[in-house]
Amino acid sequence: MGVSVSEYGSLNGEPVRLITLDSGDIRAVFIDLGARLLELHVPDRRGNTADVVLGYPDIGAHVPGPAYFGATCGRFSNRIRRGRFVLDGAGIDLTVNEGLNHLHGGTVGFDQHRWPFKTDGATNEVRFELESPDGDQGYPGALQITTSYRLNGSTLTIAMGAVTDAPTVINMVHHSYWNLGGHDAGDVLGHEVRLASDLYTPVDDELIPTGEVLSVAGTPFDFRDGAALGARIAEVDHGGAGRSAPAGYAGYDHNWILRGQVDWMRDGAEVIEPRSGRRLLLRTTEPAVQLYTGGYLDGVAGKAGARYQPFAGFTLETQRFPDSPNIGHFPSSVLRPGECYDHRMELTFSTNS
Repeated sequence: MGVSVSEYGSLNGEPVRLITLDSGDIRAVFIDLGARLLELHVPDRRGNTADVVLGYPDIGAHVPGPAYFGATCGRFSNRIRRGRFVLDGAGIDLTVNEGLNHLHGGTVGFDQHRWPFKTDGATNEVRFELESPDGDQGYPGALQITTSYRLNGSTLTIAMGAVTDAPTVINMVHHSYWNLGGHDAGDVLGHEVRLASDLYTPVDDELIPTGEVLSVAGTPFDFRDGAALGARIAEVDHGGAGRSAPAGYAGYDHNWILRGQVDWMRDGAEVIEPRSGRRLLLRTTEPAVQLYTGGYLDGVAGKAGARYQPFAGFTLETQRFPDSPNIGHFPSSVLRPGECYDHRMELTFSTNS
């Protein structure tokens, strides 16, 4: 139990640090590259433990690491159309790294940086800190950023924060891929998912919101009462960016609007893996969650010799709305001097009978 720090290989001649938090119930392992969750070991209903997050086999594979396994992403995660928006009357041009669009903070996002960190054994916590200068990937304003992970019993709390010296936009996300059967257990299509959401934002074929807000009722996006991920996944339109998914269909990579008061911690999602009985409950302060089912994983080399095929894992990225800097009726993602960006999510693990 407690906190420990060791080395995890090297990058550009500098050692990469490995931080382990152990609560006695579950064990979480992080690295300072991308303030990244590398492993999460959780017991099943029989007490057998498995690592339930996907990951690369070694440190070199994380750079550039196009799957963003376990990373803290930003400054603005998800997509901004054509890498452009207007802020306070000024046009902003960002780096583009997914076709003509900006994804997860650009060419060198937060996931590619080494984050200095501090640990606290009393709270079983690691706190990563990063400075993002004015002009980083085209964004205005210098940011002071933090990402912290705290492990208490069977709950992992993730907190992302930032302050700025000039108006900017921000949307940090945590980008772990989950497979509650174990990271190498095959596809997640049998996982049963419930989302606290009545509405979603449809996307075009570049996976960017059209600006519409639609009811999930009668659609493959209706997880209000719980459904297997694979139940209607083949009906999902818009594979994204003109790409051909290895499975022949891309699955989910969409934004659901969560019920309840933004900035208050509330339920967002529940996921159960029937064979192991592992259960994940997600709570968050954010207005929305991106459920991505890994449709573009195509034999990606993973940990311990695993090969991740399409739908080998899913993400639950709590967030502001994608492309919100360009869609005026979406909730604002602007951060101004004197304000604090405060994004929290709780992941609680248990088992059902």
